[in-house]
Amino acid sequence: MDIFTWTLLIVAGGSFLALGYAVIKTKWIFKQPVENERLKRIGGFVADGAMAFMIREYKVLIPFVLFVTAFLAIANKGALRYQSVAFVLGASASALAGFIGMKVATAANTRTTHAAQGGLIPALKVAFTGGSIMGMSVVGLSTLGFLILFFLGRSMFGSSIGALSDNILPIITGFSLGASSMALFARVGGGIFTKAADVGADLVGKVEAGIPEDDPRNPATIADNVGDNVGDVAGMGADLFESYVGSIIGAMVLGISIAASDAYRLKLVVFPLLLAVAGIVAAMIGISFVRVKEGKSPQAALNKGTFGAAGIAALFSFLLSYFFLGESADNGGMGYLSIFLSSVIGMASGTLIGMITEYYTGTNTKPVNKIVKSCETGPATTLITGMGVGMASAFPPILIIIAAIMTSFAFAGLYGIAIAALGMLMTLGVQLAVDAYGPIADNAGGLAEMSEFPHEVREITDELDAVGNTTAAIGKGFAIGSAALTSIILFSAFRQQVGVGIIDLMNPLVISGVLLGAVLPYLFSSMAMNAVGEAAFAMIEEVRRQFREKPGILDETEEPDYKRCVDISTASALREMILPGVIAVVTPVLVGFIAGPKMLAGTLIGVTASGVVLAIFMSNAGGAWDNAKKMIEGGASQGKGSEAHKAAVVGDTVGDPFKDTAGPSLNILIKLMAIISLVIAPMLKNFWGL
Repeated sequence: MDIFTWTLLIVAGGSFLALGYAVIKTKWIFKQPVENERLKRIGGFVADGAMAFMIREYKVLIPFVLFVTAFLAIANKGALRYQSVAFVLGASASALAGFIGMKVATAANTRTTHAAQGGLIPALKVAFTGGSIMGMSVVGLSTLGFLILFFLGRSMFGSSIGALSDNILPIITGFSLGASSMALFARVGGGIFTKAADVGADLVGKVEAGIPEDDPRNPATIADNVGDNVGDVAGMGADLFESYVGSIIGAMVLGISIAASDAYRLKLVVFPLLLAVAGIVAAMIGISFVRVKEGKSPQAALNKGTFGAAGIAALFSFLLSYFFLGESADNGGMGYLSIFLSSVIGMASGTLIGMITEYYTGTNTKPVNKIVKSCETGPATTLITGMGVGMASAFPPILIIIAAIMTSFAFAGLYGIAIAALGMLMTLGVQLAVDAYGPIADNAGGLAEMSEFPHEVREITDELDAVGNTTAAIGKGFAIGSAALTSIILFSAFRQQVGVGIIDLMNPLVISGVLLGAVLPYLFSSMAMNAVGEAAFAMIEEVRRQFREKPGILDETEEPDYKRCVDISTASALREMILPGVIAVVTPVLVGFIAGPKMLAGTLIGVTASGVVLAIFMSNAGGAWDNAKKMIEGGASQGKGSEAHKAAVVGDTVGDPFKDTAGPSLNILIKLMAIISLVIAPMLKNFWGL
């Protein structure tokens, strides 16, 4: 049996293992009881709203998918027309992963609330299991997509180096394009939805009406809980799905270009897939480590699972590198040790970025305490200090990314950078489990409040939610770091595919492209922020209208119209997500065909450098404002209802679209532009006669 065949068998085993876990645990989640009728009813509102949004979102995106599919089928020649099939598969897999995550999260939130009546241990188990289903669905569907495409490619073109280089790998780039396209719309649309609801609920409910967060009298509170799912579960899942796929594809494309023997190049092509399967096994072991004892912190349990999985993944990476790659007589100057060290550099840099993110955004840290203090002098100083913290927070992660790039390149060239990117995401199954746990815990707390559960239950869900805020911030750090490395390897693959040699930064085309790319993240963020502002305005007016026309809402003699608020967020999100998405998709195509590959190369450099820094700033500033508000609500600076609290709510309101709409969407913008450039590289090469 040749290497290609048994690689496909191993990938099949890893994919079915992950998806089998997801199926079994999904059945377990739905078997958990929900006995409180009010909890069932309110949880049903959230689940129905989330599903209604996703179905409407997918309906809006079907014409886009059909258009791109037709473009790839018509614009390409010969075997490359099959890119259209790969694109549909990538888009479908991303959509399915989001649907699964959403369905399970909206079931797990009510069950977490019910389980919290029995204490912290059962509540954490339900919430984390719900998150782990999302994590394993993403890695399982990703590897399944690769399995299908490689199997079909081998059946049609064989498994020679020539077939891989000329046909199979260029076709598979369409898979990444499909995943990236869906991810962008999921992130932008979900981000607009969740923040429109959150801003409306906070400004009218907390500041004007003086009622607590998640109070059932607030008409926007159901939409806010729906938004947690569509933005932070489906959106984050789609984001990391396409990072995972993009890093694997980038590594394979670079691996086949190494100046080594054909046998070793084949090993370098399939190695990323084997590393992904090893990561699936490590993640499943890490998930089993997440156990908490009564009275202990849930954060320690989650850290044990995350770091445990990373340690096991590092061991697997060494064994795989040593026994599979070994030392070849013609390995292009890359031994097994250099590739193993590159993967470890990725794991370590991702962890460090997460720790730095936690420092700048976590509760009771020096930067966040600084913001809490600034809240005492009003909203202006709150905003100034928060923006200063966000700007400062961009510097250390960039240094880590630079160090990761330089050291992994020193070990194994561009292929080393690609393996570092994959190493950062190797244990994505458990990383995404920890991240998706956050919104489930947040929803559970909101449902406990709205369903009027005893205070002891809310204390448990609040403890889970506090940990969830930290895991969400760390997850964004991982997403940004992986986006930087993934976009670099996709750019390198584009440069090789299109035939552009050394890029001269003094070339007017290149420097013009750099400037264009540098400004795109600001234009994109402006559209996302304005979309949230407009949607939030409509939400605020609606909540005010209901309080004005239904005075019985506040004394609980009338019920709010939750559905109207969900409809406002849904309509706004679906309408406003189109233009930013179109700009991201169309820009590389227009620049490439009008100005040429050199200007497109400059555009990719500019958008990556500018986008990564802006994404870190926005995500961390928003996270820091959020936790400053939570600290004040916990009793700091005279607590809830004080002037400091009102200032903190304003800061958090500004930070919401920073950290949950514009910031995270920039990750996808830079990767999507890079993968589009890679997909159209053969077309550009023919068009410009390179």
